[in-house]
Amino acid sequence: MMRLLIGVAAGYVLGTRAGRARYEQISKTARAVAASPVTKKAIEVGRQKLADSLSPQPKLEPMKPIDETTTIMVPHDQLKR
Repeated sequence: MMRLLIGVAAGYVLGTRAGRARYEQISKTARAVAASPVTKKAIEVGRQKLADSLSPQPKLEPMKPIDETTTIMVPHDQLKR
């Protein structure tokens, strides 16, 4: 997200120096990149990774089921491998 803002700011500065036509070209490209499904997916994945790393809840892994309806869950970092 920060890179996008920097890119837009750089586009603005370069656009004002190169004239209105160049600014419009840079602005159009920046909008196309921001609206791209690839960009949106990359942002979504990055946000999810950040949320996972900041989550106070440990990831739980299933252990041996006691019976058909009961399964013991253990934090992922406490599993013995």
